[in-house]
Amino acid sequence: MFYLKRNVPAAERIARLAGATLMVLAAVMGGLEPAWAWLLGGSGLGLALTALLGFCPACAMMGRRPLDRQP
Repeated sequence: MFYLKRNVPAAERIARLAGATLMVLAAVMGGLEPAWAWLLGGSGLGLALTALLGFCPACAMMGRRPLDRQP
């Protein structure tokens, strides 16, 4: 398995996890059409994954450097 260097700071990881929780809750209980609910829920799960791993591929592609100190 490969090693991913964290490029998302702790405060942003907490914000991403909170946003992901809200997105998944809105998808499940929001009364949206099924296609929009799946899209919103999948996006929320992707956001939660980046928060839990501490690595964001999109941020890495845009040039965000790995963190010097690991929490």
